[in-house]
Amino acid sequence: MSNETYESAQQGLRWFSERDRARHIGEQGRTLVFDHGRRTERATLLLHGLSASPRQFINIAQALYERGHNVFVPRLPRHGHRNRLSEALATMSAGQLAACANDSLAIARGMGKRVSVAGFSIGGMLSAYVGQFEHVHRVVAISPFLGIAFIPNVLRLPMARWFLRRPNKFYWWDPFLRERQLPEHGYPRFATHALAHGLTLAHDVLEASAKAPPQADELVLVINPRDSAVNKRAIVKLAKRWMSGKPDAVRIHRLANLPPFVHDIIEPKRYPHVAQRVLPVLVELIDG
Repeated sequence: MSNETYESAQQGLRWFSERDRARHIGEQGRTLVFDHGRRTERATLLLHGLSASPRQFINIAQALYERGHNVFVPRLPRHGHRNRLSEALATMSAGQLAACANDSLAIARGMGKRVSVAGFSIGGMLSAYVGQFEHVHRVVAISPFLGIAFIPNVLRLPMARWFLRRPNKFYWWDPFLRERQLPEHGYPRFATHALAHGLTLAHDVLEASAKAPPQADELVLVINPRDSAVNKRAIVKLAKRWMSGKPDAVRIHRLANLPPFVHDIIEPKRYPHVAQRVLPVLVELIDG
């Protein structure tokens, strides 16, 4: 049975590989797989952030692989284009994100007997989505995008709808560096419609958490107290709701002594000293 399950996972991986061979997908934007060639005891699914690519997780993926995990890092929809100024991100939807998470989880289940799911930012929100609705061994949501910093939680869905009623706009992550911003395998801009669809799915997760306990066995929410991008109150709110349904399964891990205003704490080419500092912490949280 395990061989058949593993072979099914390999078929799914081949589909992701074929999808990434499209001419418009950059070589550094493609899906990453770290596979021992057999179904292992542990498999980990890693989900990258908005406008980033699977290579954002490359150091964490390699460390988990060295610990015996099979690791799958899929390219999220509309990401990884060779043209860094591509406008594809404007057409990403909440449905596409959820479908990608579900398809990727099915593959990870074939790669390992116990599956962990970890993600960063919008990938962290997707890992929380998996933890709410799917039975997996462990979920680690790193700075999950459940809302925008300084924007009240009650405005999450109205803001998303407001964005979607208007034409999409692109904004630079760094208005000074603009297209020179690293890394090369990510987009230097974000789309307002993509942001809105992320908020919509985040709202669905939070609403579901008020009605039913999470399905994952273990859940870790990682907060960077000095993060200026995501809404930390929303993360704590999700944690409290999960704790009410599964009090012994949920924990919050607060990172300490990181530079102020830094959101992307895992990208090796953006803030390498920060990524190096949190690497062993995150690997331990995911590996357990």
